[in-house]
Amino acid sequence: MSDPTIFEMSSPGRIGARFPEPDVPLAELPQEFLRENLPMPELSEIDVIRHFTNLSRKNYAIDVGFYPLGSCTMKYNPRVNEEMARLPGFAHTHPLQPIETVQGNLAMMYELQEWLKEISGFKAVTLQPAAGAQGEFTGVMIIRAYHRSRGDLQRTKIIIPDSAHGTNPATSAMSGFEVVPVPTDADGNVDMAALRAVCDEHVAGLMLTNPNTLGLFDCNVKEVVDLIHNCGGLVYGDGANLNALLGIVRPGDLGFDVMHYNLHKTFSTPHGGGGPGSGPVGVTEALAEFLPGPIAGIVEEGDEEMAPLYGWVMPAKSIGRVKSFFGQFGMMVRAYTYISMYGPDGMRSIAEHAVLNANYLLARLRDTYKVAYDRVCMHEFVLEGHFADAPEIHALDIAKRLIDYNIHPPTNYFPLIVKEALMIEPTETESKQVLDQFAEVMVKIAEEARTSPELLKSAPHNTPVGRLDEVKAARDLVLCCWVPDKA
Repeated sequence: MSDPTIFEMSSPGRIGARFPEPDVPLAELPQEFLRENLPMPELSEIDVIRHFTNLSRKNYAIDVGFYPLGSCTMKYNPRVNEEMARLPGFAHTHPLQPIETVQGNLAMMYELQEWLKEISGFKAVTLQPAAGAQGEFTGVMIIRAYHRSRGDLQRTKIIIPDSAHGTNPATSAMSGFEVVPVPTDADGNVDMAALRAVCDEHVAGLMLTNPNTLGLFDCNVKEVVDLIHNCGGLVYGDGANLNALLGIVRPGDLGFDVMHYNLHKTFSTPHGGGGPGSGPVGVTEALAEFLPGPIAGIVEEGDEEMAPLYGWVMPAKSIGRVKSFFGQFGMMVRAYTYISMYGPDGMRSIAEHAVLNANYLLARLRDTYKVAYDRVCMHEFVLEGHFADAPEIHALDIAKRLIDYNIHPPTNYFPLIVKEALMIEPTETESKQVLDQFAEVMVKIAEEARTSPELLKSAPHNTPVGRLDEVKAARDLVLCCWVPDKA
């Protein structure tokens, strides 16, 4: 138990669980594996239930209030998705069952792949990667395998705009590439002059987040793609912000070669609940043979009387597995349910309302906060969380004060190219009333910054603990609250 208060509730003789008599012979436990001193709390079942229920009520979640966490698409997760993921045919199957017994599961995976291809404009999809970052790693490894298969070993560089997600440079470095950054121009697009200067025969590819972390669609995206292709490189699309594009723009049609999807962002189950994630990868026809496998496919065509037989297909030049078994299956069920219920028109509606909500909030706040790159945004936008007439107030103070108003703070200090950044993404699932309330609170906090700055500097005030020293917490990790009595 990590919470010391549960030991304070302990009382000798209380029993919280009773186990049936064992139906196998008892065996002696190896003494070298047993601790001499392992105190455990003695509690009734109701004590334990109340303890952990009370702890859970201290958590913040999308089911509790507004969660404008920029770049993370923390939208409402329809409960029907959870019901579908818990159907016995999905929840109680095992990945090692014979394929004849899981045809429904395989059919669902195959259709989900087909839908993701249609949504994005790619020719092939793998569902295997377990999260967005692993999808990135998979995509860059595919780029690497493609160049090596052609004997193009001099391609050692990946270009990354400074408005990209922070995982992009980490992914490139982990994959053995040299990271080449390029700056953002005055309008929030990739600086084309800087990009031309680094395009040469050593470029393996470019990782482009579009819309970028400023919440802006790059106006030069076609020119960017053409530049990279003309020097022999490939273009990776970071699909974390796909929520702004659904049904409107397909990255594959823009010339992207490979992209990951965040099923746990764009297609429900917001990842703030602790996971798991799911990061499928889509590719062009030229890269399909490098996808990690196996991939759900039709291994025997059906006819009027017989349904097709689904099974596993391994791409010819696959980079191999990137995840045990076949990916995060429950997340696939949720995404499949989400897409099937919305349909093509609904997908477009998601993006339209996400963009509308973001631009509405931007219009409400631009006169109170400085906007980093003030033009029509996509699904999110970035404000500067500081004021010339309240110099002691920082973005962190504004974020902490929002907690007092029962609003989860937006993303702080990212992207790094914006001073005191507050990155706000309202998503499509919030009503105008919620957006108005948030805007009014943000305006009020701006007033407090000037009239009562101590309120912000000492916030939050109504949480179980006050403001924590986050730098110290990161540097001096304490992973266990309970320290056994050495005596």
